[in-house]
Amino acid sequence: MKRIRLIFFSLMMLFSIGLSLVPIQAQGDGSDKLVYYIPVEQEVERGLVAFLQRSINTALEDGADHIVFEINTPGGLVAAANEIAALIENTPTPTTAFVIDEAMSAGAYISLKADQIVMVPGARMGAAQVISGGDGNAADDKAHSAWLATMKAAAEGNDRDPLYALAMADPSIDLPEYRAGVDDLLSLTASEALEVGYAEAIASNREELLQFLGLENAREQEMEVSFAEQIARFVTNPIVISILLSVASLGLVLELYSPGFGVPGIMGASALFLFFFGHHVAGFAGMETFILFAVGVVLLLIEIFVPGFGIFGIIGIGAIIGSMVLASYSMSVVLTSLLIAAILTIIVSIIFFKYVGYKGPLKRVVLKDSIKTEEGYISNVTRSEIVGRTGEALTALRPSGTALIEDERLDVVSEGGFIAKGSKVKVVSTSGSRIVVRESKTND
Repeated sequence: MKRIRLIFFSLMMLFSIGLSLVPIQAQGDGSDKLVYYIPVEQEVERGLVAFLQRSINTALEDGADHIVFEINTPGGLVAAANEIAALIENTPTPTTAFVIDEAMSAGAYISLKADQIVMVPGARMGAAQVISGGDGNAADDKAHSAWLATMKAAAEGNDRDPLYALAMADPSIDLPEYRAGVDDLLSLTASEALEVGYAEAIASNREELLQFLGLENAREQEMEVSFAEQIARFVTNPIVISILLSVASLGLVLELYSPGFGVPGIMGASALFLFFFGHHVAGFAGMETFILFAVGVVLLLIEIFVPGFGIFGIIGIGAIIGSMVLASYSMSVVLTSLLIAAILTIIVSIIFFKYVGYKGPLKRVVLKDSIKTEEGYISNVTRSEIVGRTGEALTALRPSGTALIEDERLDVVSEGGFIAKGSKVKVVSTSGSRIVVRESKTND
């Protein structure tokens, strides 16, 4: 009996050991690992920052073991690139920049911030010279020097030779073997990046990438840009901001020239909605901006319908402009856009007012009628029948006074000179109640 118990106990121990080996095997093939793919596509701008912030937070909350940034961008705003680089650098989970087509300009800088870089065959990385926002030319020496230091630090952060990062941003660095120098910026192909240590591997697809990472059997999750984030990325573009504010200003002003509420008003209101909605999704516009905008609108309505000294209108316009500045990521961008919108609105308003005329809702509160003599409105009767008649000055004219004209006492004024009391005078002109006389000579 004891032998049977011993055999049974031994079998149970072997069975327990076998069960304990199952999870160990699962951990060995990587099936318990989670890899997140986050796209970094199109231009680098503020809307992309908000998307990447949400994506990284989601990956961390889901317990991702590795985050792959799939990069395909021509570059974009330096300020946005700096924010994205900070997000990647502060991510505790291991990161990989997977360049699936091009990582140019700001895209190259973002790639250098990842723990490692993997490129597909034919992908390119480089050409990262900082340019001015207005004319597309190279930035001034101060901005250029700061950008070179930024690129150098990004390369050194992952033990890469900073020479190549500097050559991507400075055309004066001569690397003829890689087509750099003589005003040409460095752009590396996948094989060249691998050669100089700016890529750890070349992978044709995600499967090869996971093999390189040792996560062949890992679970995969892909982040997608939501429709709201797509709108945010679109409307936070500086060019689009200028267009939206111009359409909003033109639409709302032209609505004042049209009876009822029609297409111009709808277009203007829609443009304003897109501006604030996009910046709200991107994380720039909070509730305070909407409240400030609403206060501005109410003050403008008070100024229109309540007689005042313009104070409500001035404060209202200031509140609306302030709400737009608060909602935007750059004061210079929004103020420039507002200036463009104001100029276009003034020009179009003048054209409409001249050739179309005013037919808007404020027509009822604006007095446009005028009183004309031709229409029978007479404030004073013009005594044209007494022109040429003579009389006597009853008082001295200095130059106004009283004269007796054909037995009628009248208030008169001389042509400018002094006329003594008792002098003979002659009426030379009349206009309403004004009767002009001059001293009469014996031969008049």
